[in-house]
Amino acid sequence: MSISSRFSQAIATLKEKMRSCDLCPIQCKVNRHQTVGRCKVGDLARLMSVVLHFGEEPPISGESGAGTIFFSGCNLRCIYCQNMNFSQLAKGIEITQEDLAEIFLDLQNHGAKTLNLVSPTPHILSIVEALAIAKEKGLSLPVVYNTSGYESVETLRLLDGIVDVYLADLKYADDETGYLYSGVKDYYTVTTKALIEMHRQVGALREDSEPLKGLIVRHLVLPNNVAGTEKVLDFVFHSLSPSVPISLMSQYNPLFGARSDPLISRKVSKEEYEKAIEKVIQLGMNGWIQTDEKKRVTAKPVPSTYKIIDLMKSKT
Repeated sequence: MSISSRFSQAIATLKEKMRSCDLCPIQCKVNRHQTVGRCKVGDLARLMSVVLHFGEEPPISGESGAGTIFFSGCNLRCIYCQNMNFSQLAKGIEITQEDLAEIFLDLQNHGAKTLNLVSPTPHILSIVEALAIAKEKGLSLPVVYNTSGYESVETLRLLDGIVDVYLADLKYADDETGYLYSGVKDYYTVTTKALIEMHRQVGALREDSEPLKGLIVRHLVLPNNVAGTEKVLDFVFHSLSPSVPISLMSQYNPLFGARSDPLISRKVSKEEYEKAIEKVIQLGMNGWIQTDEKKRVTAKPVPSTYKIIDLMKSKT
């Protein structure tokens, strides 16, 4: 199937699915051409910020930064979400597919290493339409689908050949914990199936691949082993592939509802994080860990892109 045919087919299917939305595992079944779903997004993309981001994994950011778009809205309800204002409250600016395509191209013109789409699924129709427009105008950046992992396999199949890199979370090792802390009853069951589909499409990410392609799994270590880190790592190594890189994150911060939770109301201890690292080493996994070294500035605005957004703000 040609690239243009793949985009056309995906767009037609996505438009139809939006009429009774089942794009994500929630399947809220509302007509998102007329109203918003659980994600609080309608049929236009809503975004919060556009930056060159230097804090993503090295193959995503490179030396020039990842061209990162933080989209608004989310289908999860994580009680500790650090992006609460624009994820769960969906604050942001609606933007047309044509303007979104120009932002993609703008990021490329500013030297971005990748096009990093954060929380993209509620906006998937607009994104695919914008990608089709931008590719006609010369967009060549690897497309990174930066996701919570809680995805519909059926929807992911529409992205086969469109997404180059899946940067996906595996937050918890069981469904019960996912319900308690992220508000969905089947997080582990759904996300593990989604990761298998992502891996089928793009394989394991290799830093030297050209063009950049593959799957990276992220995992945030939580206090008191709430996330079941060892089981998460076992799944990635044994059920996906030993070659799938893991990004083991330590920056958990107890915000919002987490402050009153008896198990996750504190930060992760050095000992807890080191125990997770030991498991990674024991398995012989590839990937990245976080250190105590001072990090450089992690993001900077893209001036001409912000002009587009500022202009839209002035009209609202």
